[in-house]
Amino acid sequence: MERRDIIKSLSVLPFAGSVIPLDSLLSSSGGPKTPVPGQNIYQSIGVEPVINCVGTYTIIGGSLERPEVVAAMHDASGFFVQYDELAFGVGRRLAEVTGAEWGMVSAGCAAGMKHVTAACISGGNPEKLIRIPDLTGFDKTEVVIPRRSRNAYDHAIRNIGVRIITVDTPEEMEKSLNSRTAMIYLMANNEVPADQPWSLESIAKMAKPFNIPILVDAAAEDLTFPNVHLQRGATVVAYSGGKAICGPQCAGLLLGKKEILMSAWQASSPHHGPCRDNKVGKEEMMGMLAAVEAWVKRDHVEKMKTWNLYLENISKRLSSVKGVTCSVREPRGLSNHSPSLVISWNPAELNTNGMDVAEELATKQPRIAVHNNYLDDSGKTSITLSSGQMQPGNDKIVGDRIYEILSRNNSKPKEMAAPVANLAGRWDVDIEFYSSKSQHTFFIEQDGNWIKGSHKGEFSLREMYGILDGDQIKLSSSERLVADNVPFVFYGTAASDKIEGQIYMGEYIAAKFTAKRHETRQNNRPIRVPKGQPLAT
Repeated sequence: MERRDIIKSLSVLPFAGSVIPLDSLLSSSGGPKTPVPGQNIYQSIGVEPVINCVGTYTIIGGSLERPEVVAAMHDASGFFVQYDELAFGVGRRLAEVTGAEWGMVSAGCAAGMKHVTAACISGGNPEKLIRIPDLTGFDKTEVVIPRRSRNAYDHAIRNIGVRIITVDTPEEMEKSLNSRTAMIYLMANNEVPADQPWSLESIAKMAKPFNIPILVDAAAEDLTFPNVHLQRGATVVAYSGGKAICGPQCAGLLLGKKEILMSAWQASSPHHGPCRDNKVGKEEMMGMLAAVEAWVKRDHVEKMKTWNLYLENISKRLSSVKGVTCSVREPRGLSNHSPSLVISWNPAELNTNGMDVAEELATKQPRIAVHNNYLDDSGKTSITLSSGQMQPGNDKIVGDRIYEILSRNNSKPKEMAAPVANLAGRWDVDIEFYSSKSQHTFFIEQDGNWIKGSHKGEFSLREMYGILDGDQIKLSSSERLVADNVPFVFYGTAASDKIEGQIYMGEYIAAKFTAKRHETRQNNRPIRVPKGQPLAT
């Protein structure tokens, strides 16, 4: 699965938001707990771990660090060291191992993107560096990004204060490049042939006359030696340390041109400036280096065999469940490069769908994270398991749990109850976030149990749809911007004059809301239409 596909799916993943009641997650039991024998460190504070069958998502911990990484971080923690000397030593060693001109460890992939942007804007000039994000008087203030590469992570680039130029065609890109262009940012895509207009090679040709650096975001990709992106024309490529590389979760890896990475390091902590807040520790720096060293030595063929065996064992466990089919998808591309198992069935036959199964797996012990698909084009529903982050023994636990859910007699979904009221009209909505309040508006049209209309937030008006099942209401809208999405799922109880409940907001913490009918004053004044143009204004 490509990173852009992962980003699109964030709002529907069980773990992208809070399917467990928020109050139960944040409430205090009144005092410290005494660890119980057999508990792990997370259970000792009331947090239940998750079996990862989705991939390297930051929200559930990315990947697990390799033993070599843990050992290196432990060893590094026992000494003091001068950070510039450490960065130069790590940079040289990364260059030797990877074949790149230079290397740098950042506080995550997004932080690395921020550092590189600051480097391209300032050119390594500290006088400019300390003025970011005020770019008044700077020569280079623009970053060009194809629309297909816009994503939630390019906030890291925008934080520097640059003007983002979004282009839709190669022709637009070529016309947009000029002396003000500091950088081109691209999401990694190795599937575009070199002779195609959107290929990295073609974009590099456009950038070369202006000497414009190209940053490639390969966050979740496998490492390649020599690096495929640098070979194709990238100036710097950025990786997440806590994804495929199995390094520290809070580290990133930058490989590429030395002069830019030296300027990027200058923009980062321990130096003072725009990226001081993205501090990477000496332990993470040595851990990241150890992860790269371990990657070179790791038997990747044997690793893939193990991942396929996990899926084969789960498929065998489910083979006796009537109506359930399993198919293995081999990985394509370098991003999230692991096989996956698609488990499909007819929801009418088993009286459950992929979203129901995924939510039950996510919220009940043992907690298991999976992808879900409500319905596909053939009317089938499914869940998908990725084995790349599964650990020994997980396959049996996962297989048994899914077998239990799909082989039982699930009750048929209940018919919706008659709506308690007609909610058509305008509603004033008070929203309570954790540290602020906001006023929104609903414009509701109702057809029996079904609702449609509009939701006006603080900045925009968007479509809304929903259902009213008796007095239980659910309304959904979404604030969509280029590269960003904030879902609003209102749910609670409704009456003829009041609606109240909570708001599920995907990866963001839930909020509360209360809606009341808008009071309108009847204005019975007559309206006069003048018979001619005015003689005075």
